[in-house]
Amino acid sequence: MSRTLSLVIAALCCVGITAPVSAEGRLDKIRSTGQISLGFPDASPPFGFLDQNAKPVGYSLEICEHVAEKLKAALGLTKIDIRHVPVMSATRIPLINNGTIDLECGTASNLPERHKLVSFAPTTFVAQVVLVAKKDAPVDVDDIATFRRKAISAQAGGETQRVATRINVRDKLDIQVMPAKDTAEVFLLVETGRAAGAINDDALAHATVAGAKRPGDYKIGTKGLEFAPYGILEPRDDAAFKAAVDKAVVELIQDGTVARLYARYFEHPIPPRGINLELPMSDVLKRALANPTDSGDEAAYR
Repeated sequence: MSRTLSLVIAALCCVGITAPVSAEGRLDKIRSTGQISLGFPDASPPFGFLDQNAKPVGYSLEICEHVAEKLKAALGLTKIDIRHVPVMSATRIPLINNGTIDLECGTASNLPERHKLVSFAPTTFVAQVVLVAKKDAPVDVDDIATFRRKAISAQAGGETQRVATRINVRDKLDIQVMPAKDTAEVFLLVETGRAAGAINDDALAHATVAGAKRPGDYKIGTKGLEFAPYGILEPRDDAAFKAAVDKAVVELIQDGTVARLYARYFEHPIPPRGINLELPMSDVLKRALANPTDSGDEAAYR
């Protein structure tokens, strides 16, 4: 567990999350309104998406919903109204910072530079950034150099777009990085031939290919370009709220809830089409759950 996370949880255990906070604190707002707003991506299975009844579901979103229930109990509320707010990579941080959402429950990579803008709850997923292409495309999804002078789609404002751009500039590949609003559009650009390939996190890549009209037409890279720990986004500079949320996440890790949710969304059929990603928990995620951390430092996951 990171030193920062250990300190905030220790402080929380001593004073309790109902200790007074500033008038601007999220805990006060939740206590007074009885409402919490959860941002989620509505087209990023298995992390956040809509089921066959247009109900928001997903691995990251359900973790947040369990957190909300723990906050309800700790704040002494008889009920809590959970408000679901669709977000995109480009909007999730601004919506956290302007108070529209209290937590963002999706696919946010815990990057050190993002800590200047937001905080992160303990890591609940570790992704590998991979390439996807059609099987008949003259490219190697384990070698980005084979995409030289071709187009690669990436989610606008996300870490995958930055990874593609960084490698493109570093290796002088003259790749056209095509921004897309969400995971579904990233894949659509490949499906329709407008991009030679896509760059995405492995779970999202497997989910979109599995949900394609002809999944066998695609190939997914096995060599990660980079790995990215995911964490629930929290507002920065609200120590009491961060401590409360972090404590709840750690409890959900330790009581096995996170592992059960992982199995439900990554190893069993998920709505709306009953797709099974068949993606067992990685060793790096097992280590992160055994030693909860909110660190964005890659060394913390080795």
